[in-house]
Amino acid sequence: MPDPAALDRAVQALRAGALVAFPTETVYGLGADAANVDAVERIYAVKGRPVGHPLIVHIGSAEVLDAWADDVPPVARLLIDAFWPGPLTLILRRTDRVPDVVTGGRDTVGLRVPDHPVARALLAEFGGGVAAPSANRYGKVSPTTAEHVRADLGADVDVVLDGGPCPVGLESTIVDLTGDVPELLRSGGLTTARLVEVIGGDLLDRTRMGGSSTATDHRDPGQGPEHDPGQASSRAPGMAASHYAPAATIELTTVDEVARRGAELAATGCVVGVLAPHAIDALADPIIELEPAGQAEEYARLLYSRLRQADRLGIEVLLVVAPPERGVGIAVADRLRRAAHPRR
Repeated sequence: MPDPAALDRAVQALRAGALVAFPTETVYGLGADAANVDAVERIYAVKGRPVGHPLIVHIGSAEVLDAWADDVPPVARLLIDAFWPGPLTLILRRTDRVPDVVTGGRDTVGLRVPDHPVARALLAEFGGGVAAPSANRYGKVSPTTAEHVRADLGADVDVVLDGGPCPVGLESTIVDLTGDVPELLRSGGLTTARLVEVIGGDLLDRTRMGGSSTATDHRDPGQGPEHDPGQASSRAPGMAASHYAPAATIELTTVDEVARRGAELAATGCVVGVLAPHAIDALADPIIELEPAGQAEEYARLLYSRLRQADRLGIEVLLVVAPPERGVGIAVADRLRRAAHPRR
């Protein structure tokens, strides 16, 4: 639980229209009173986030859902009962309570109940919804500690609540429930398999290249992110093809190829690093091997810290071996593909 004095400062800051960074189980969020248009606009300014990209509204419990969402379908109730509080964001029709600035002008809103004691305490004391993207500059590596937030945003954030490292480490899974068939818009801390189990029917997977999957296709996502929706508009957070990117260039490779590729790059004088689930044998001496990230769940928890470490070490090209694309490994691979995507 947060220090009571720190929690009170954060609540008063939200009520005054200031910005508060707070931990969730996924990543740290940069929060503002979702009903305060000026405060929400400041989020966009601080992050450098395109105004057409909607924000997620964090609420204290499912009991207040109807204040924010209209025409809630039965499948939403099933998912809420199974996974809230937790790393699941639902896209629903919004009520008139939700300002356009929160939704990028859309008639839908993303809602979730976070599963972190500090976030839950903040929402309970504040009593309203908190609009919050990740607490970092737009397109960069998400923060999973309070130190990351301070390093990224400095004085641009008014209060930082420290809740320790985020236990999941990747952003929430996003499911759009406004159409005839539920649509997966972003993979995350909640796996596709668990969603399908609860939904008991079709789940359209839009995380693939071009959003080309079919309603009956529940396989793992393919090898590329969907088409970049551009800077003007986005259906949900985290859908841009280039995202979650450190200063280092990310290059995806395999266990069999990483040593050869590393030696090739090092021979040109490039500062090369390696991140993999386990230690790699026979790496050339100049190559910097980051501490192995482990298998999928541990890899997810450590990923953003490792990407930040690469920048601190001055690595120019980080060769990355992803975990197998199963379970949370699907979301890890998604983040790595976006981090490796050519930047505008």
